[in-house]
Amino acid sequence: MENSRRNMKKNDQKHQETPPDNPIDPDKITETPHILPYAHTVGGVQIKPIDKGRVKGRAVSSMYEQTDMQLNQIRKQIELLAQQAKDIHKRVIISERIYEADMNFEPLVGFTYHLYQKGDGAFVVSMVGPHEWGSHSPYTFIATVRMLADHTWEVLEEGEIDDLL
Repeated sequence: MENSRRNMKKNDQKHQETPPDNPIDPDKITETPHILPYAHTVGGVQIKPIDKGRVKGRAVSSMYEQTDMQLNQIRKQIELLAQQAKDIHKRVIISERIYEADMNFEPLVGFTYHLYQKGDGAFVVSMVGPHEWGSHSPYTFIATVRMLADHTWEVLEEGEIDDLL
C-alpha cells in the first residue's frame, strides 16, 4: 500500500509540474482579445480598415464642389452689381445732358421726353418722339426718358447713347 501511495504521489507531482498540453500555439493567442484590431471569434463583427486616401479624396472633392457653387453665386452677384452700377452711371450721364440741354418747357414727373443732340453738339429735350419726325429727323436721337420723382431720369429707350459714355 505504501508503494501505491508513493506512485500516486509521484504521479501527482508529475501532473503538477507539467501544465496540460494546449493544442494552440502560445504565439497565436492573447490574454487580452478585446484590444485586437480585428474580430477574434467567428461571430465577431467584421472590422475593415478605412482607406484614408479615398475618404480624404471624397471630402476634398465635396469641398471643391461646394466652394465652386458659392463662388459662382458671388460671381453672379458681382455681375449684377456691376450692371446696376453701369445703369446708374448711364442715368447720371443722361440726367446731366438733359439738365444741360435746351428745354423750352418745364418737365413733369412721370412724363416721357426725348433727348436729342444737334449737329453743333448741343442737346435738346423734346416732347416729340424719334418716330414722330417723319423720314428726316433734324437731330440725332440719344434716348427716350421719363422723369422720376427724385428728378432723375429713367432711360426707356436708347439711341446713340454709347457716344456719350
